[in-house]
Amino acid sequence: MLTGKQKRFLRAEAHHLTPIFQVGKGGVNENMVKQIAEALEVRELMKISVLQNCEFDRHEVAEELAKGAKAELVQVIGSTIVLYKESKENKRIVLPKTK
Repeated sequence: MLTGKQKRFLRAEAHHLTPIFQVGKGGVNENMVKQIAEALEVRELMKISVLQNCEFDRHEVAEELAKGAKAELVQVIGSTIVLYKESKENKRIVLPKTK
């Protein structure tokens, strides 16, 4: 689990990112979760946007994606979801230490 300090750090890191996945009318599916998990292995931190036509609540979508991709939900702001997952091979982000 991430601490508040780590989440703040990740929110700042994610600020300049553009969403690379979109959740639309069909909501979350297995293939999407798989692709997001793979992209997280490469990037560690990513934004996903929830489109207007999505029939599901953005918080539910965020929870589902985080759980499916075994990632940490950093934040849901507007229609944007920020996910973080520490990479095994491509570790780039160094989180602030917890006391």
